[in-house]
Amino acid sequence: MASSEFKIEKIVSREVLDSRANPTVQVDLYTKAGFGRFSVPSGASKGRLEAFELRDGDRQRYAGLGVQKAVENVNKILGPKILGMDSREQAKIDRVLINLDGTENKGRLGANAILGVSIALARASADTAKSSLYRTLAEGRKPSLPLPLMNIINGGKHAGNDLSFQEFMIIPAGFRTFKDALRCGVEVYHALRLRLEAKYGKTAINVGDEGGFAPPINSVEEALDSLGQNVILGIDAAADSFYDQKARTYKVDGKEIDTDKLLDLYVNLQEKFPLKSIEDPFHDEDFENFSRITKKLGAKVQIVGDDLFVTNIKRVAQGIRVKAANALLVKINQIGTLTETIDRRQFHCRHISWPRNRSD
Repeated sequence: MASSEFKIEKIVSREVLDSRANPTVQVDLYTKAGFGRFSVPSGASKGRLEAFELRDGDRQRYAGLGVQKAVENVNKILGPKILGMDSREQAKIDRVLINLDGTENKGRLGANAILGVSIALARASADTAKSSLYRTLAEGRKPSLPLPLMNIINGGKHAGNDLSFQEFMIIPAGFRTFKDALRCGVEVYHALRLRLEAKYGKTAINVGDEGGFAPPINSVEEALDSLGQNVILGIDAAADSFYDQKARTYKVDGKEIDTDKLLDLYVNLQEKFPLKSIEDPFHDEDFENFSRITKKLGAKVQIVGDDLFVTNIKRVAQGIRVKAANALLVKINQIGTLTETIDRRQFHCRHISWPRNRSD
């Protein structure tokens, strides 16, 4: 295919509503022979160290969450600068976008503006090549579907109950296909609905921000116990949300506890339940205690850094040096460009091996 087919010819951005009915940036990017569109995701629970999401701040419009400034930055600054470039040159174009912003956290033009262009570019390039995006990104490597971790009880910032931990997940490991693992997760979800309704009443099956149930439970152990012993479990503590920086304590189950007691809690939960994944067990600057829990439980449990690493190569490198985790979450919106997200220098963390069959 001729190089001219990949030439960027037009970029248009607009404000749209996301699945939470909040404004977000959408970008359309056209090449001579292809098209890519991307609507930028935004989490309800964002780490304070993530790349900067530019919002308008006008309280009279969408409670200040509008993104017209970011849209304007795409249409008037970012887009015009890359017109005529070859859409296959992802890394080069991403670097142009980063340099146009010129800040460490993309705080001038907005990570949401930059990311919208970056992913629309990748999609347009793949479309021009008549290829699936995942095949383009795989660069000849054999792709595989991930093991789904399903968030089925919500707490923290994802719910209106008194649960300190943010997510309680099931891990349908040991199935031969993604289809079977998905079916397992769905069946457990619906079985849990019946159990919660029978025990706590109809209000227990109201759902939280991410679709998990938000029952009137105020104990971490009670939440895990409601999921039973027959499935592998995971938690996203999201410890930043219940950490008191001034007192250096955590509020869990209505009690103020220090770091040592919180570590003991995780150890006890792992001994009592089939718990195989713990995400963000401590606040986002506590590399020391991430290292402690990884040393203590890392041979048996996936210790995941999300708010700790925020898909940032510098923080991942620090985590590798001190062995702060054995897994990490990768989120394109945390760093702001596709190139920075897939930089292979980041991914040296070891993942825990999951059981080969359901009885393990």
